[in-house]
Amino acid sequence: MNNSSLSMEANSEIGPIPNDTSREDDAGAAFVLESKGEWWHAGYHLTTAIVGPTILSLPFAFRGMGWGLGFFSLTLMGVVTFYSYYLMSLVLEHCEKSGRRHIRFRELAADVLGSGWMFYFVISIQTAINTGISIGVILLAGDCLQIMYQQIDPDGSWKLYQFIAIVTGVMIVLSQMPSFHSLRHINLASLFLSLGYTLLVTVACVYAGISKDAPLRDYSLEDSAASRIFSAFTSICIIAAIYGNGILPEIQATLAPPATGKMVKGLAMCYTVIFITFYSAAISGYWVFGNKANSNILNSLMPDEGPALAPTWVLGLAVIFVLLQLFAIGLVYSQVAYEIMEKKSADVKQGMFSKRNLIPRLILRSLYMIICGFFAAMLPFFGDINAVVGAIGFIPLDFILPMLLYNMTYKPPRSSYTFWINNTIMIVFTCVGLLGSFSSIRKLVHDANKFKPFSSDVVD
Repeated sequence: MNNSSLSMEANSEIGPIPNDTSREDDAGAAFVLESKGEWWHAGYHLTTAIVGPTILSLPFAFRGMGWGLGFFSLTLMGVVTFYSYYLMSLVLEHCEKSGRRHIRFRELAADVLGSGWMFYFVISIQTAINTGISIGVILLAGDCLQIMYQQIDPDGSWKLYQFIAIVTGVMIVLSQMPSFHSLRHINLASLFLSLGYTLLVTVACVYAGISKDAPLRDYSLEDSAASRIFSAFTSICIIAAIYGNGILPEIQATLAPPATGKMVKGLAMCYTVIFITFYSAAISGYWVFGNKANSNILNSLMPDEGPALAPTWVLGLAVIFVLLQLFAIGLVYSQVAYEIMEKKSADVKQGMFSKRNLIPRLILRSLYMIICGFFAAMLPFFGDINAVVGAIGFIPLDFILPMLLYNMTYKPPRSSYTFWINNTIMIVFTCVGLLGSFSSIRKLVHDANKFKPFSSDVVD
């Protein structure tokens, strides 16, 4: 049986994928998700998607759990996500060998699970993740600019929303890069930037910890048992969001076919960087600040009152590195939104840079960034956004669905370790996601009383 027959047979079982069009007429696939990359390009994309300035909130996550549970959660999430992404890459490769190469998460889920509603579930979750991250990126970049401004002019009158407007303008310009593959050089630079600011922040934390002005260390947790439980689940969701990558099929789509074995190499590159950066930031930041750690550890190192706790040039360089990488992360996570837009608005027959396609691209991508910038300015909840996105978005896509897709595709025997490991992970993280959603939304509602819209301070 040939590949086209297999593809027709698979589609006949589940019906047509909702709103899908043939590849020949699919501008989202042809333009945004063009398949030209090598395994190291996938490694750059994966690293940018996972290793970002959100790692600077790891000390804040430890603050809600303490040393023991913090280490355990950070390590467990790393093992589970690597395993999860590996399984998903196998499922994608299996589909490709059967003549059904999927370049979108939603199409993969609908095909393997044989469910039209799964298509809409995945696209809804992906949209929430990508929009949440885009908002968080713009917010954190604006916060970085404000930090630099306050160091230069402590009595300056500029507010956070003004810096967010600047960042939004830059993102509008950068968003016009046409395809995911075109970001490969930017994402390589992003990889080195993440290593750079992690080193600088770690050195700054060690310096602050051994200096005569070192803050008093207190690693105690909250007083009431209920508060400790809620804080722990919120922290777990923050770590899930930090490890999260709800766009692995789209990243694998950038690989030139056949993709067999390439994503494993890309994952190995990515998790090498993860091991170096995640543990360095978490250990050094929590060691110094304990339960006073800020949701952005740079704010702890540069308090509003009093001098900086580390050399200004070290902190300033770290802030610049963070700021530059944020633009790359914003570009990566906006690709799903862009391919959806171009699938509906572009004409694949007229070329990527034709006037017919260029003008809608300029308008739609600019509007998307303006909307994200507006919400970033209006709702400056960096730590809370991380937790909510982790609970509602990343946990279903990265800790539950890959195991389900693998079980449905390969059908491991019920007596096998793989079957029981996958089902255990699905059950445990379903419970974690439900409890984490409640606790993170609870904290978000609680923090809503701490500020006015368009506040000049990021709420932890």
